[in-house]
This record gives sequence, structure tokens and C-alpha cells, in this order.
Amino acid sequence: MGAYLTQNTAWTNVEKALVNLRAARLLSVSGIRRVPLARLEQLIRSAGYFCQKAKRLKLFVAFLDHHYNGSLAKLFARPTQDLRKELLNLHGIGPETADSILLYAGNHPAFVVDAYTRRILARHEILPEKTDYETIRALFEKALAPVAESVAESSQTARQLEAGLPGAAHPPSAMSMAKRTALAQVYNEMHGLIVGIGKNYCRKREPSCKACPLYTFLPDGKSGLNGSSTSRH
Repeated sequence: MGAYLTQNTAWTNVEKALVNLRAARLLSVSGIRRVPLARLEQLIRSAGYFCQKAKRLKLFVAFLDHHYNGSLAKLFARPTQDLRKELLNLHGIGPETADSILLYAGNHPAFVVDAYTRRILARHEILPEKTDYETIRALFEKALAPVAESVAESSQTARQLEAGLPGAAHPPSAMSMAKRTALAQVYNEMHGLIVGIGKNYCRKREPSCKACPLYTFLPDGKSGLNGSSTSRH
């Protein structure tokens, strides 16, 4: 639900909608199935585009019922690439939403690319901000593969992965029966770190470049704000 509701809005607005759904005891597949559309629209109004998002949530549950007998466990048991294609065929699900569902709800290894990722890459002159989603995703997945391999080789880390690493951006999902793999954990952590940088330092307006942990990696003379520059020396 969070992956749908956060489209084109801030997470603080999504949290209000989730609180409303939880209070109404509708924060579940069965809840979305039985709630009248008009009632659902009002409960998620804070998330914006509430009529559109309510219909998309209903459509997702109808898809789940038709193809997986209403079972999230059966849904997430599908191979990652096959399930990703199915999700992308659903109305209202683009690559970012699909990968968010796969990674955070299903514990599948799918790297999530968001606006923060694009902004950071552009300001560090790694890739233009308008680079297509799949190119960025492939870049991160290739770069993070060796990191995941080193994590997987540690028996201590493997045990921690089963319980959820302390300080993880998000704990393993209770919706999926799949154990979080080292690769999924690394994707989870990297995306969480990117979100942290984007929210606290690499803001769209008035970025705090000099306070940012990535400041020393900026190209010489770049501040990241409207093409203006500032010396790092």
C-alpha cells in the first residue's frame, strides 16, 4: 500500500493515510477488498490523487484474487523477473513502484531507483538526471554485486540476515515467506542511505553540500544547486 500511496507525494502524507486505514481495521488485503471505493478514497485522501490511488489499490487486490487466490505468499513465491513483468503490466505500477513492492514487501533483490537517486547521480556528474530507469538500475545492481558476495560469504552476516541486520533501513517484510538474501539486504541498505542523503543534504532546493558526507566526492567546484559553484579547497 505504501508503494502505491507514495506516488507523487511525501511520505508524511502517506503515513496519515496508513494511520486512517489501520484505525479503520482496513490495512490488509481483505480490508481493501471489502471497503467501498468511496470510503477508501476518503481514508487515503491525505496521500493525494486519492481517487486514482483507491482504484489502483482495488485493481491490485482483484489481480491478487484472480491469479493468486488472494495470497501474497503465493505472489511473492514467483521468480523475481517473472513477477516484475506481471506487476509492470498492472495499471498504475511503474518501475519504481514495482521494485519497491518486490524489495520491501517481497524480499526480492530488485534495486529501487527514485528521484533522490537521480539527483545525486546528476550532481556528482555520474549520469544525467533524465537517464532512463533501467540504465540506472543496471548500474547499481552491477556495482553492488561484489558487495553482496562479500556479505554472503560471512556466516555471521548470514545469520543476521535471517533476523534482520541491526540498523537496517527496513526490517525483513512480514508479508513474504522468503528469507532476505545478502543481495536484497545490500539493495535495501543502499537505497536507505540514498534516501537519507537526499532528504537531509541533497535537497532539491538549498542543498547542504558542505555538510554532506558525499561532499568530497563532488566534482571540483560544483555545489549542485542551479549550476552554481563553490570551492572545496
